[in-house]
Amino acid sequence: MRYRYRAARKAAKKSKYNFLATIIIITFLLFATVNWILPNLIQGLGFIRGFFNTQTPKKITTQQSSTLAPPVLNIPYEATNSGKIMVKGYGTPKTKVLIFVDESRAGETESLEDGYFEVKDISLNLGSNSIFGKTQGGNTDSLPSKIIKVFFDSEKPTLDIYEPGDNTEVHGDKKVKVSGKTESGVKVFVNNRRVISNSDGTFSLDYPLNEGDNTLIIRAEDIAQNLMEIQRRVIFK
Repeated sequence: MRYRYRAARKAAKKSKYNFLATIIIITFLLFATVNWILPNLIQGLGFIRGFFNTQTPKKITTQQSSTLAPPVLNIPYEATNSGKIMVKGYGTPKTKVLIFVDESRAGETESLEDGYFEVKDISLNLGSNSIFGKTQGGNTDSLPSKIIKVFFDSEKPTLDIYEPGDNTEVHGDKKVKVSGKTESGVKVFVNNRRVISNSDGTFSLDYPLNEGDNTLIIRAEDIAQNLMEIQRRVIFK
């Protein structure tokens, strides 16, 4: 009995010590969490947030104003075979004029005292180009000007000559039939004489001849002024 009593006392004493040690450890952990762990954790989170959320630079936006008059552009052709063109026109005197091609800014200049301006070396894209201008005053742009469409094509048109063959000799009638085919919408000339083409590009013409050698220059010219020429020698005897 005495042995059991002593054992019980020892167990109770040991449990008391364990309880006190647990309380001390918990108190220490709470103290460390509040004073060391949490501040360092918050600081680390702030660093990570600052690293990933880098501030983007402020962008200056340009406003459009209906009080600024847009420029008037002058491009006297619908198509060209040149990749760069000059844009002329009139706008508000002594103001900056911006030129755009397919919504991309392509050039700028300042108008003269009478409003006249020229912008050189405006680059075009192959095919259709939508060109317009704006007047700029400070951070304010005018509304866009009227859009002008310009087609850029640098390829020569096709041209096939069916007759006459080169060095053809003609007897009797003082004329020769010139026939062939080109692309639809392309103009055809024989020695600067216009030939009417059909909708499919075919053409035919009776061309008058002189005595002896005749040089025929058949020329096809598209809307962008690309040229294709074929020469034929015809002898009338």
